[in-house]
Amino acid sequence: MSRTNKTKLELTWIGKDKRPKLEPRILLEDSTKSYHASHKVTENDIFDNKLIFGDNLLALKALEQNHAGKIKCVFIDPPYNTGNAFKDYDDGVEHSIWLSLIRERLIVLKNLLCAEGSIWVTIDDNEMAYLKVIMDEIFGRNNFVSTIIWEKDAGRKNDTTISTSHDYILVYAINASSWKAVRNPLERGEEQLKRFKNPDNDHRGPWRQGADGTAKSGNESLRYEITLPSGKILVPPTGNYWRFSRKTFDLALKEDRVYFGKKGDSSPVIKTYLSELKGGMVPKTWWPSSEVGSNQSARRDHLRKLLPNIEPFATPKPEQLLERIIHIATNEGDLVLDSFAGSGTTGSVAHKMKRNWILIELEETCHTHIVPRLKKVVDGEDEWGSTKSTNWEGGGGFRYFRLAPSLLEQDRWGRWVISNDYDSAMLAEAICKLEGFTYSPSESEWWNHGYSTEQDRIYVTTQTLSTEQLQALSEEVGEDQSVLVCCSAFRCKADRFPNLTLKKIPKMVLSRCEYGHDDYSLNIENLPMQEKPEEEPMQAGLFDDNGQG
Repeated sequence: MSRTNKTKLELTWIGKDKRPKLEPRILLEDSTKSYHASHKVTENDIFDNKLIFGDNLLALKALEQNHAGKIKCVFIDPPYNTGNAFKDYDDGVEHSIWLSLIRERLIVLKNLLCAEGSIWVTIDDNEMAYLKVIMDEIFGRNNFVSTIIWEKDAGRKNDTTISTSHDYILVYAINASSWKAVRNPLERGEEQLKRFKNPDNDHRGPWRQGADGTAKSGNESLRYEITLPSGKILVPPTGNYWRFSRKTFDLALKEDRVYFGKKGDSSPVIKTYLSELKGGMVPKTWWPSSEVGSNQSARRDHLRKLLPNIEPFATPKPEQLLERIIHIATNEGDLVLDSFAGSGTTGSVAHKMKRNWILIELEETCHTHIVPRLKKVVDGEDEWGSTKSTNWEGGGGFRYFRLAPSLLEQDRWGRWVISNDYDSAMLAEAICKLEGFTYSPSESEWWNHGYSTEQDRIYVTTQTLSTEQLQALSEEVGEDQSVLVCCSAFRCKADRFPNLTLKKIPKMVLSRCEYGHDDYSLNIENLPMQEKPEEEPMQAGLFDDNGQG
C-alpha cells in the first residue's frame, strides 16, 4: 500500500454481515396514557411530544418514514456491555452481539438526524474504543466532534485497583465542519464572571486581560518601545516579543483601553470588556460533576424527591448534564430523541427547555418512572433538576404510543397470514408504511387510503376483487390518477387496467421484513444462544483494507 494512501480501518466481528430486515411497524396511541396540561401556560407550550413503549430498534424503524432528516439532537445512554448480564456467553460472543445491535441502532439514528444534527452517546471503558470505530464508519471519521469526559462520580472507591470516576460522551455531527456555526456556546457562570474586574473604575464596566505582556515567539515588528505613563520606556527582552502589534496597541491606547497598573508603571494590558463580548464560552471536553451533576446527585437530589415511592436507577444521568447537551445542540422548538429513555431524564429536560422530544423505552420503567415523572413536569410539580435554571412552571404534554404487533403471523399450517390483531384501518396504515405511502384516508373517496405523489394513491382491502369491481374502481379513479390496489386476490390479469397496479396481500410484502420478531433488545439474555463454532472465534479487532491487523 502506498504511503500516501490513507488506510481505512474497519472493525470486524462475528456476525457483522448479518443484518436484520426490520419491519416498519405502525404506532398505536393509547389516549388513556397520553397526558396534557389542563390549560396553556405560555403560547409556546408543546403538546405533540411522543413517548413510545416498545423495542427501541423497531420503534426507530417505525419513526423513519415520517421523521427522517428531522431530528436535531440524539442523546442515547445504551447498556455499556459490562459483562454482568452475560454469564451464558463467552466474551467474544457477547461482545459481537453488542456490537451488531448498537450498530443497527446507529444506522437508523443517522437517517433520522437533520443536516445540522448531532448525536451524543454515553459509554464507559468496556466498549468505548470499539464504539468510536463503529461511529467513525457510520457517521464518517471527519464528522467526529469530540469525546467529552464526564465526571460521573466525584468520590473514590477503595475496593478497586483504580477508582473509576468518569464516563465518555462521544459526539458526532452529520456535518462537523458546519456544525460549529450552529452549535450554541455555554453561558458564562459565576466562576467566569469573577475574572472580569474594574480596578481602575473604567466607565465601560468590568474587564479582563486581553492581549498582555510578551511571548517567546514572534517577529521583529513585535519588538518596539512603549512609553509608560510613569515615563519609563519598555522594550521586550532579547528573544521576546509583544503579544500585540504596534497598530493594535496604538488603537487601544487611543480608545483608552490600555491598563498600566495602579501606578502607571506596569507592563501594558489591553482590556477586554464584559459588555462587548458576544456569545458565550466554547465548551471544553472536561465536564466536572460540580458543573453538570453526577450519578449520585441525580439519585439523591432529584429522583428520590420527585418520585419518593419509586426506587431510582442505579446510575441515572443528572438533568444538568442533559441541559448542557441540549443547550449546545439545539434551540427552542427543535426535536430531541432518546431511544434508551430509562427514567425519562432527556424528555424531562427537553420539555423544560421548550424542545420537542421523542422517547423510546422497552422496559416497564416506561410506566413506573417515565410516565409519572413527565406528568409532574407537565403539571409544574417538579421542583428539582433543571427546573430553576430553565424557569419551568409547567405546561405542554405528550402522547403515549405502543408498537403495533407484527403485521403477519403464521397460521396452524405454518402459512403467513395477516395478524388477527389488525383491523382494516391498521392494515391500510401498515401497508402504506411498507410501500412508502403516506397514510391519509380520504373522507370522500372510499378507495383513497394514502398517497405517494399528488396523482399516485393506494387502496388496501382484504377482499377478493372481481373484474367488475376493478372496472368500476378504474373508471372512478380516472385517467389523471393511478392507484396501487392491495387486496387478497383479483380475478383478472394484473395489467388489465392501465391506471391500476394490482398486488396481493400478504404475498406483496412477505419477503420485505422479518415478521413476528418482537425483540431486538440489548438484553443479551433475551437472545438465542449462538452455537459454538468448531474453531475458537477471533476477538473483534481492527483490520486495514488488506485484511492486516
